[in-house]
Amino acid sequence: MSALTAHDKTFLLQLARSSIAGRLGFAPQAPAQDKVSSAVDQKRGCFVTLHKQGDLRGCIGTIEPQQSLKDGVAENAVNAAFRDPRFPPLTRDELESVDIEVSVLTVPERLDFKDAADLTARLRPNVDGVILSSGWKRATFLPQVWEQLPDERAFLSHLCRKAGLSGTCWQKGDIRIEVYQAEYFSE
Repeated sequence: MSALTAHDKTFLLQLARSSIAGRLGFAPQAPAQDKVSSAVDQKRGCFVTLHKQGDLRGCIGTIEPQQSLKDGVAENAVNAAFRDPRFPPLTRDELESVDIEVSVLTVPERLDFKDAADLTARLRPNVDGVILSSGWKRATFLPQVWEQLPDERAFLSHLCRKAGLSGTCWQKGDIRIEVYQAEYFSE
């Protein structure tokens, strides 16, 4: 996969903001594509996170590479602003006060582990994003979440609860763990 250039990152952030602005009825300002690399056309998983005064205001993404990075960023920006079930839809008045962050993911890989102690030893705080699955239930935390939950045990407990499972599900061994890395950048 091609690395993102500074122009690519600026383009993707402008694309995210323009996509949200267009949905709010503002005239969208399509960002210039003349200096972007082919990396924005590659299929990549990505998340768009919105923050308002430092607090989470929306976060939606796709883990698996399903579409081009630029299409994924545009779609996930709109979804983060208007379809994150944890928040009401973004309003026109809020747009100016929202900061946008884009996370571009590597393809997830299964993490094999023997038991709970081995799992916590294999995780790499501030490096790995983690996907936890059990049956049909699934949740992920981006690598940035380690900043709020630096302890592996607390991180995994919160991730279990996010998936709708017991906070101790990670200790029981009937889960699947995948890890990925993210390159993230913000306005």
